Amino acid sequence: MNKIESSELILNQRGAIYHLDLRPEEIGETIITVGDPSRVESVSKHFDQILYKTQHREFITHTGRIGNKTVSVIATGIGPDNIDIVINELDAIVNIDLQSRTVKPEKKQLKFIRIGTSGSLQPHIDVDNFVASTYGLGLDNLMHYYPVQQTEIELELLSNFKVQVQLNPSITPYIKSASAFLLAQFTDGCKAGITATCPGFYGPQGRNLRLGLAMPNLNEQLTAFRFGNHQITNFEMETSALYGLASALGHQALSLSVIVANRLAKKFSTDVNAIVEKLIKHTIERI
Repeated sequence: MNKIESSELILNQRGAIYHLDLRPEEIGETIITVGDPSRVESVSKHFDQILYKTQHREFITHTGRIGNKTVSVIATGIGPDNIDIVINELDAIVNIDLQSRTVKPEKKQLKFIRIGTSGSLQPHIDVDNFVASTYGLGLDNLMHYYPVQQTEIELELLSNFKVQVQLNPSITPYIKSASAFLLAQFTDGCKAGITATCPGFYGPQGRNLRLGLAMPNLNEQLTAFRFGNHQITNFEMETSALYGLASALGHQALSLSVIVANRLAKKFSTDVNAIVEKLIKHTIERI
């Protein structure tokens, strides 16, 4: 089998994957991802037992037990570029033999559940609601660097989106679906819809401070998009990358978000920590 060179698969002195500083025995098959490093402990305090902790840069990991399941919670930091590191390195940990640097013949499937914060694009989805992302609509460019196969419904959604929403010509969107299994398991009590993933927090999400906006009507166009029963419910900065990479690598993924801002009503949650804690409990109970 072909050996993966040290410049491509980077390991540290203890034989752990470079950015995450993790080895196979230090993660579970269910991975909760959070953007904020301080949120890792907010999740792991609900574990029945904590087995392992590590931190390298912004990537903090706690692994423990919930009942008879081994679960990890990992801080990814913000944005699609960080998701690229986290998902690729976690896949490498379980599907590449780190000692021989060769791909394992039998692949392991991980379950990724993102717990994040998000902004609503629909009037009926108020602050402090939960949203389960049925699809991740990528306004970033991450998945253009990987071979991606899309389903018929994904292609139809994307085609209709391109007709209805007038993006800057240099932006090529993509779309990937959530895991149907995880959607069924975790989404009671949640609103459901397409989540748009933006490559930034200000201009890409229609916030105008000093620079002005190249697409001043983008948010209104996202809100107005319809295809059958599908609509864009919210936007944030990680979901499309998570769905795209997880799908391409043979894993399952679901993104759950707390709505902390309704961009139409110009409202912001009065207690973000309390409502995030509620979503964490919602998720832990279903694991």
